[in-house]
Amino acid sequence: MTTRKQILEQQQSQMQRLKHSGTISTNESPISDDKEEEMSRSALAMFRAKEEEIERKKMEVRDRVQAQLGRIEEATKRLAGIREELEALTDPLRKEVSIVRKRIDAVNRELKPLGQTCQKKEREYKEALEAFNEKNKEKSQLVSKLMELVGESEKQRLKKLEELSKNIETLH
Repeated sequence: MTTRKQILEQQQSQMQRLKHSGTISTNESPISDDKEEEMSRSALAMFRAKEEEIERKKMEVRDRVQAQLGRIEEATKRLAGIREELEALTDPLRKEVSIVRKRIDAVNRELKPLGQTCQKKEREYKEALEAFNEKNKEKSQLVSKLMELVGESEKQRLKKLEELSKNIETLH
């Protein structure tokens, strides 16, 4: 695309050619002022047409840029709205998650001593159960021994009674 400066230079060179051609023609054969004026007017009209075309293209480009900027601003507004919605969505979740995490931490702090107490009680229970079982076993052994002794005692008493009974019978 040619720049405005280049177009102006081209038009100036065309004007000078026209002038030179007019001066050369005056040396050889005179050109009327009307033709020279007409050529100047056509060069000026051509210059103005080029200027108008440049201005029109400039306005088209400006309009396209403005339209693009408008679309960009609209997209930026939509993105800002989406970002706000996302932040609004994450904030309540973040707060709830934080609350739940704090509760979990508090419960963990409460669980630790309870776990230790539970382990201590389990050890005590096992020890008490073991002692209970030992005493129960000892009791069973003692009951067995008692039964054995009672049985033996009864045998001996019966024996004695029989002896006494024999002695009484012999006495009669």
